[in-house]
Amino acid sequence: MAKNQKTYSISDLQKKANAIRMDIIKMLEKAGSGHSAGPLGLADIFTALYFRILKHDPENPDWEERDILVLSNGHCVPVRYAAMANAGYFSRKELMTLRQFGSRLQGHPERQRLPGLETTSGPLGSGLSQAVGMALALRMDKQQHRWVYVVMGDGEQDEGNIWEAAMLAGKYKLNNIIAITDRNNIQIDGPTETVMPLENLKDKWEAFGWHVLEIDGNDIEAVIDACQMAKAIVERPVMIIAHTIPGKGIDFMEYDFHWHGAAPNHEQAVKALKELRTLGGKIRSEHE
Repeated sequence: MAKNQKTYSISDLQKKANAIRMDIIKMLEKAGSGHSAGPLGLADIFTALYFRILKHDPENPDWEERDILVLSNGHCVPVRYAAMANAGYFSRKELMTLRQFGSRLQGHPERQRLPGLETTSGPLGSGLSQAVGMALALRMDKQQHRWVYVVMGDGEQDEGNIWEAAMLAGKYKLNNIIAITDRNNIQIDGPTETVMPLENLKDKWEAFGWHVLEIDGNDIEAVIDACQMAKAIVERPVMIIAHTIPGKGIDFMEYDFHWHGAAPNHEQAVKALKELRTLGGKIRSEHE
């Protein structure tokens, strides 16, 4: 968790994840472009990372004892920006500058623009190679108390670069790297299993020498438990296959691959925010 940060209950974390989803919708509507489905599906994972799992310091983003978080599928960065703002890295007001010319919050993360970002997002499939290099460097520097986390999309695992990195991590038994695959089963052109089948994904990663855990990626407690379990694995890198719902929390977006690379217009944003505020109509909204 963040340095000097209080411990939040699971209920508190669930509320934070919902607030992060609302921020994502507001950001994307204001920007008029961007990706909706992936960031909404990842909100629970990023809430768990920034408010319970990562060792980090929003007041000192370059803290030498920090854990490292790499976002490989950089187009999902709105969820990272929203989590960072809610964790205190910068004002939530700045979220409304997403994708604007000159903004620190570009459509893909740029390391030199915003303190707290470890990498600049390149072509899909690059993040694991970057993370494996960092994990190897930490081992060489005898900093095994620091962990490297990398969040990846499932669609980007069509890229050969992923499997080169997987092979290297397995060879060097990098037990200081924890990868999380956002297994939401969609990519920009359609369902992953139609575009380029990935299954059996668990068997593939195990064949490359990784220890694999499978969880419900929209269950914050499961995410926390899996990351704790991953730290106990000896001499193997860990892959957490996190099954998530794309567009999570918004009925007309869930499971629809067309929202992979689309932003809501004003009418859609109003409807989405109402759903999130009322948890799908389960509670009465004070804004009604």
